[in-house]
Amino acid sequence: MNIKEAKEEILHTIQIYTRKDAHGQYLMPSVRQRPVLLIGPPGIGKTAIMEQIARECGIGLTAYTITHHTRQSAVGLPVIVKRNYQGHEYSITEYTMSEIIASVYETIEKTSCKEGILFIDEINCVSETLVPTMLQFLQNKTFGTHPVPAGWIIVAAGNPIEYNKSAREFDIVTLDRVKRIDVEPDLAVWKEYAWAKGIHPAILSYLSLHNDRFYHVENTASGVHFVTARGWEDLSSILYGYEDLGFSPDASLILQYLQEPEAARDFAGYYALYAKYRQDYQIPQLLSGRLSEEEFQNRCNLVQQASTDEKISVAGLLLDGWNSFFQKFQKEDQFTTTLHETLKQIRTSLLRGETLDEIILQRKQALKVRAENHLISSEEYDQADQITEILENCLIETRRERAASTDAVLDILRDALSDAVDSRKTAAARTSLALEHGYRFASEAFEDGPELLFLTSDLGHNPKAVQFISIFGCEPYFHYSEQLMFQEKRKSLLREIENHS
Repeated sequence: MNIKEAKEEILHTIQIYTRKDAHGQYLMPSVRQRPVLLIGPPGIGKTAIMEQIARECGIGLTAYTITHHTRQSAVGLPVIVKRNYQGHEYSITEYTMSEIIASVYETIEKTSCKEGILFIDEINCVSETLVPTMLQFLQNKTFGTHPVPAGWIIVAAGNPIEYNKSAREFDIVTLDRVKRIDVEPDLAVWKEYAWAKGIHPAILSYLSLHNDRFYHVENTASGVHFVTARGWEDLSSILYGYEDLGFSPDASLILQYLQEPEAARDFAGYYALYAKYRQDYQIPQLLSGRLSEEEFQNRCNLVQQASTDEKISVAGLLLDGWNSFFQKFQKEDQFTTTLHETLKQIRTSLLRGETLDEIILQRKQALKVRAENHLISSEEYDQADQITEILENCLIETRRERAASTDAVLDILRDALSDAVDSRKTAAARTSLALEHGYRFASEAFEDGPELLFLTSDLGHNPKAVQFISIFGCEPYFHYSEQLMFQEKRKSLLREIENHS
């Protein structure tokens, strides 16, 4: 399965393992709660989904790369203790608590999350001295003599042996005690993640032209050559950094991330052309309606005379331009929704007799704890911080107006919500216009060519786009989506005919 399906499967597993009866006891006994074993190539997002799952479930996360550990840190150190057996005192060896298990308890203390995920990465690449410990861990949920706390789900990850010389196969006894999930790279799923993360548009349009370059590992006489999803994401970050500082990325830089010489050279050439197209077509101005009709038509004519690769690049520029509008709307939409929910909670607290300054202080303390324990994303933190700032401004306003009653305080808070609603409406209107301008340009420039279907297909891979269009609509998108579905159905039928002929 792909990484998105694997994430969904783990989410379901956690929900099932953590169900409780009326007395607060776990319905599934610990012995039946098989550890999840993720097996997949390096760099496809196994670690990233653990962080996402922990945030979405509101549970703790303790993560370890086991290859960095010795037997002592995993099992604990031996200590001599005195024990009395049948009237005789003996010196025996016991072990201190494993560093890994201790870290789980520290996470529980810091986050107050009694349930969580213990994630062990590269579990099939441990040293020979740790192999028995890892097998015991998967089979019995213990490190040394110390069990993983109740309510904590074990997830382990490893690479197939063809990707890692240090990797080893597990025996049947161990495999029969785990919930194994095999994960494969999937470009379509990665694109959904990429649009959400803001991966550089040059990378996305390049991979649309060269699907086979997304993930590649090959052993050659000169060594291992590889390109991974992690490599593309890290390359995206460095490209943005170079652009911000006015530096020029070249093939030698790209080879540091795409460690396959031919792919690095090819992408370097494509990136140079993409940067030129970005200057030539001025897509942000086009989508905002800031181009004159003459300038608009000139760019349509330019596309009509362009090569297929250039047309796909222009489609990529349109997708990136649209994505900036979708991001702004989603930010306004999420902020408005969160502010509305926050004000409802504050209203309840005010009616209970709490003061606004007490509520603000509680919010600040809770936000600090969540941030220190990595239970909140940077976007969520910024949003929460912005809401706190609004509340503080409201507090200043209540003091200035001497608004002592709960109703007077709530009126001031409602004014703040009204401003957020207006900002959301403005962002929605601008995004709808950008879709209108972009599709008008695409239909005239591509002249009903396949690039229009490519544009619509990739737009459908963008979760922000799908969410916006489902709310506000977009007739051209629906029109070309129907064409796309018809063509895909036709191709499927032709394949079936060929298979039976």
